[in-house]
Amino acid sequence: MGVTLYGFKGCDTVRKARKWLDDQGASYTYFDYRMQPLDPKTVDGWFRRAGWEKVLNRNSATFRELPEARKAALDEKVARQMILEETNLIKRPVLDTGKALLFGFRADAYAEALKGE
Repeated sequence: MGVTLYGFKGCDTVRKARKWLDDQGASYTYFDYRMQPLDPKTVDGWFRRAGWEKVLNRNSATFRELPEARKAALDEKVARQMILEETNLIKRPVLDTGKALLFGFRADAYAEALKGE
């Protein structure tokens, strides 16, 4: 499968992760989900592997701006629909090594996940 980093170029944390990966000479594919549609199967895989609660970014301005009724009805199905409609609701960046699935950026966690890649 290879290593894939998901995010969008305007995000500071995604830029930090990309710089770190580049500085380490890591081989990875970058998927900008603002430039290409995110495959629903990808989101389904993240949900299976990590749980929808870990994928959904409840701290984002986009989430905070949602109507309270929408937040109150939140479950896996609703979260999936919301994420596919608005990718700002994904914790980012997402690093998928095929084995490890990381949300956010921490250099130590990335280094550990990329050992042997």
